[in-house]
Amino acid sequence: MLGPTAHVDTFTRDNLPPEDAWPDFLLEGFEYPEYLNAAVELTDRMVEKGFGDRTALIGNGRRRTYKELSDWTNRLAHALVENYGVKPGNRILIRSANNPAMVACWLAATKAGAVVVNTMPMLRAGELAKIIDKAEIGLALCDTRLMDEVVACAKDSRFLKQVVGFDGTANHDAEFDRIALNKSVVFEAVKTGRDDVALLGFTSGTTGVPKATMHFHRDLLVIADGYAKEILRVTPDDIFVGSPPLAFTFGLGGLAIFPLRFGAAATLLEQATPANMIDIIETYRATISFTAPTAYRAMLKAMDEGADLSSLRAAVSAGETLPGPVFEEWMAKTGKPILDGIGATEMLHIFISNRFEDLKPGSTGRPVGGYEARIVDEEMNELPRDTPGRLAVRGPTGCRYLADTRQQDYVRDGWNITGDTFLEDEDGFFHFVARSDDMIVSAGYNIAGPEVEAALLSHADVAECAVIGAPDAERGQIVEAHVVLVQGIARDELCVKRLQDHVKATIAPYKYPRSVRFVDALPKTQTGKIQRFRLRTERVH
Repeated sequence: MLGPTAHVDTFTRDNLPPEDAWPDFLLEGFEYPEYLNAAVELTDRMVEKGFGDRTALIGNGRRRTYKELSDWTNRLAHALVENYGVKPGNRILIRSANNPAMVACWLAATKAGAVVVNTMPMLRAGELAKIIDKAEIGLALCDTRLMDEVVACAKDSRFLKQVVGFDGTANHDAEFDRIALNKSVVFEAVKTGRDDVALLGFTSGTTGVPKATMHFHRDLLVIADGYAKEILRVTPDDIFVGSPPLAFTFGLGGLAIFPLRFGAAATLLEQATPANMIDIIETYRATISFTAPTAYRAMLKAMDEGADLSSLRAAVSAGETLPGPVFEEWMAKTGKPILDGIGATEMLHIFISNRFEDLKPGSTGRPVGGYEARIVDEEMNELPRDTPGRLAVRGPTGCRYLADTRQQDYVRDGWNITGDTFLEDEDGFFHFVARSDDMIVSAGYNIAGPEVEAALLSHADVAECAVIGAPDAERGQIVEAHVVLVQGIARDELCVKRLQDHVKATIAPYKYPRSVRFVDALPKTQTGKIQRFRLRTERVH
């Protein structure tokens, strides 16, 4: 049963899936009061506990204490309510790279009782429009350096009526900052229910049609009180660093929720290249790193050139499976393990992980405390050990899609079916086998093949195309496009670049095909359906 709500705008609660379509929630050990505001717990409450003078956020050349963060977010929350008319339950989109201002906007909106949708700065107007329409978003907070796409989106949007700029640098010189400057540092946060939706995490899935995953205030604390406490053993002396965007739930957990829950500090990088990561680790003596195997491979090369990463006590890998050789080399050079794990936007964060004293190279580990996992067949029958099958999981977090019939595909018999093929070995360790669908996982980014195909097909030179994931030593997979050109178009490098640039301009640039193969025809069934599996098979042989 859902608890009390503070939402005046009941859109999210009204659009939760029916409770009989929810997974089973295993909440023993994760008890919270009926009324709970996650942002208060991560800021004001930490000041009350005596962390006011400790560093909370590092970014853009300055440190901010917990007291400064609390005051900052309270001022912003006043502005949202008093100047922009935000009501509890309204959806607010935030568009920014990873910086302290983005974290402050997220916390302020959450204090005001809004439902936040964090988005990546690379998204184009067309992609933003799908998110805004799905969540019926009326207000967007945007780093002033990234306004163009969201302003363009607002011109044609039925829902988006306000686009407000904030300063993502340390200057506080934008509309939102100036309005907030004269507000009180004391704000009575909305008394949200623990079961009020606080966050919508968007995932494109394999169809390219966005799905919004709905996460309650309690969920935001569960991932810290479970995974971060048990697996990472976070203390106030920890300093976090990482590359995942805060728009991903993986990044929001690892670079905001986890450190703030335990009085630790987070270093935020707008450009989290391996070189920048190394510099930050060395400069601030960071202790916990979140990134993908691709970046760890680059960091290993940098260590050969004298980089000092000895301050790291925990290196967390997710986004794609961690190859055994990378684990072995990291152990050999640092003496400390990389903790491989798997999470999902639907589950909010990592639910299976290796542990410091309980790990196996090449495996994803065992379920995090509070979670259960099993390998099942298509009929949900549990399979014997060492048999590949569908990964099913349940625990204190789980899938709730916003108004989406695909809920019945993800949740079956109370279990979350993640779309991954795994096997469980005789020792109870889980091993990734493959994605169960056509999602391409490249350097930790999930890329839906059909979305790239749609972008390519919008170019005048393309008659037909099919997109697959091709193996790549550095990125795990890359996007590979098999393209049938319009008659008379030359199959040359100029055409390749033209198509790649077109995709970059149409959808987020990281989704572009790094490999383009020109073909005379695509393999199809008798009914005309493209057989992508044949492209993958033919590529191997």
